[in-house]
Amino acid sequence: MAQHAAYLAAMSGASDPEDRVPELSRRARGVPVYATLARLGREGVADLVQGLADAATTIAEGLATIPGALVLNDVVYTQVCVTFGDDDRTRRVGEALRQGGVALASPSEWHGRAVLRFSVSNWLTDRVEAGRTLDAVREAATSA
Repeated sequence: MAQHAAYLAAMSGASDPEDRVPELSRRARGVPVYATLARLGREGVADLVQGLADAATTIAEGLATIPGALVLNDVVYTQVCVTFGDDDRTRRVGEALRQGGVALASPSEWHGRAVLRFSVSNWLTDRVEAGRTLDAVREAATSA
């Protein structure tokens, strides 16, 4: 029932929720989109998407201030890809984040390097939440 791709590296020891639900076999997938457009309207949806992109930019800018962190992509939407020097440290930062429970970065691989991928997709993620994510990453990077 799951989708797998090279950029969606599995988290070690953690179950992937997509392996446990028939999400992609649901009928009427357009109903939530219709309901969202009916409730928020075009401008509301545009504001929602812009807010997510702004939160991703906030995360990327904050990550760039952490010693050893390097943001690897131009953040033009909601994805941030970062490494923390060598592959081992990057993996340790990701594991520390997972154990901390405040923020989650998906472990992945990009151009043969271990990376962490932040995907900003929850409508509640704003600048305050982005700040909480950055605090958690700073703490994880310090302990790694």
